[in-house]
Amino acid sequence: MKKIKLILTLFAMLFILVACTSDKTVKKEIALPEDIPDFVRVSDFEKTNWEKKAVEFGDRNIIGNENRSGVIGADMPSLNGQKWMWHLWGVEVPENKELTVVGFHKETEAVHQIFIDGWTKGLGSPNNGADAHIPSNVKIQESGDWAMLLYTDEKLFDILVFEINE
Repeated sequence: MKKIKLILTLFAMLFILVACTSDKTVKKEIALPEDIPDFVRVSDFEKTNWEKKAVEFGDRNIIGNENRSGVIGADMPSLNGQKWMWHLWGVEVPENKELTVVGFHKETEAVHQIFIDGWTKGLGSPNNGADAHIPSNVKIQESGDWAMLLYTDEKLFDILVFEINE
């Protein structure tokens, strides 16, 4: 009889223990660098569709989201630094606007500055059929899937998703 009580007690304790465990996954919160522009929000990163990779379009090897944004130079990504030319469509009076690019690494959920010399650059005139363009030197911190969040007028303009392998 004592064995039955002991077994029932153990089962009751096991039941309580299992019932009290949570099946919620603890999600790591995205940490923004201290010097990132104030208009960048953590909620912007949650808008990333990792399945929608940037694609090549046009006849100039532009890789991006057609009729929205794209980059020349992203077809040969390098972890050692590289020159990319950014193109934007749908930007009015580009000479009075700035482009901010924020990199987000999928695996580590780390946020990085992409331009070598700061977060933001002034946009230039139309080029290659785009309404605005800007050349830049970029540095990608590590290989993997990256979302490049593009901001104009301090608002999220587009998100480009690249796979950087080397």
